[in-house]
Amino acid sequence: MKASTINPLDILMPYQRAWVEDNSRFKIGMWSRQTGKSFATAAEADVDCLTNPGAMWVVLSAGERQALEWMEKARQWAKALKFAIDVDEVVRGSADALMTRAEIRFANGSRIVAIPANPDTARGYSANLILDEFAIHEKPWDIWAAIYPSITNPHSGEKKLRIVSTPKGRANKFYDLWTKNENYSKHKVTIEDAARMGLKVNIEQLKAGVDDPDIWAQEYMCEFIDNSGVLLPYDVIAACESEHVATVAEEGARVFIGYDVGRSKDLSVLMEGIETGGTLYNTRIETYRNMPFADQLQVICDAVSKPHVVRCCIDATGIGAMLAEEARRKCGAKVEAVTFTAANKAEMYNAMRRRFEDKTIRIPSDRALREDLHAVVKNVSSGGTISYSAPRNADGHSDRAAALALCIRAAGKRGCDFMPVAFSRTYELEGF
Repeated sequence: MKASTINPLDILMPYQRAWVEDNSRFKIGMWSRQTGKSFATAAEADVDCLTNPGAMWVVLSAGERQALEWMEKARQWAKALKFAIDVDEVVRGSADALMTRAEIRFANGSRIVAIPANPDTARGYSANLILDEFAIHEKPWDIWAAIYPSITNPHSGEKKLRIVSTPKGRANKFYDLWTKNENYSKHKVTIEDAARMGLKVNIEQLKAGVDDPDIWAQEYMCEFIDNSGVLLPYDVIAACESEHVATVAEEGARVFIGYDVGRSKDLSVLMEGIETGGTLYNTRIETYRNMPFADQLQVICDAVSKPHVVRCCIDATGIGAMLAEEARRKCGAKVEAVTFTAANKAEMYNAMRRRFEDKTIRIPSDRALREDLHAVVKNVSSGGTISYSAPRNADGHSDRAAALALCIRAAGKRGCDFMPVAFSRTYELEGF
């Protein structure tokens, strides 16, 4: 069959057809899961190979399985186009080694090569490029540096670059290219877009089944979740920043304290919140660096002794154990010593996340607090175990976030009498 009589685009969805018909040199697609990314990119590569004898396409996929699955789509298109294949092979280093490449050579001299994304194997080609599911490549920046020169050989003609992926957070090259580079023709296809254009899928059933707003937003609605493990994305934090300050004079107000213990490497942080009308207002943040424990104990006792304070939760992990025990002895039942076990951290950080999502907390617009909150990461092991962590830097170990989580825990506890007073100051101290 002659190429002029073939119109493979008729079997494509409208959004797939729009992708194939876009002949821009630089093209990037952000598509929902299961909307036919590989099917569309394989269609473009096969049609180009058919209509331009001697053409060459190189496809980099996240791994061997993905590369072979993509190549199967290319074979299906070749069959549909009645495009004769001379060679179809998978090359391995040895019989049981991972594949080096999968290759199709067509009768007209065109070639398609699929390789797992690896900076070492990506070098040495001069070809049109497809970066498949680029957001989940293991070393995307190294891959990019290794493969991009493949389209710049002046002796082999102008080559094309196609990048397709479902988003996977913001800390990757795909995010940078999509958001910051205006030289690319951009195609975005959410699951709702695909369904509207004819994809047979039950949106409500899918959404109910996944039962996770972050997964739905990222995998199906093509939203860049701040980081798949970040506990509090910037936009969630920003929605709870406020200049309003509550006082204990407000009807029903209750005051709670969280205290995270540090000494030399980490900050000690006192966090005070006033709860009124169901909302917890962060009204006092004090940080202490290299403060002796005796002085920290005095700070805690002075804060807790105020009659309007209902409860204080103190970090009793490691070096904080003795300080929390002594504060409990001096201040009585208002003080709860909290060890940062996995279970306690899960309870506290989940409660903090709920406060921010429900907008039942207000914090000042403070860069240091914002960065501490954003740095807390939810980790899920291969066995499903959940833990929380934050990187240590010159400003501590997200100590303000830990103190706020303790303050929120204090606000969640009951059982202490509340004695209101007429006035409370709001202030911040730094540099102890």
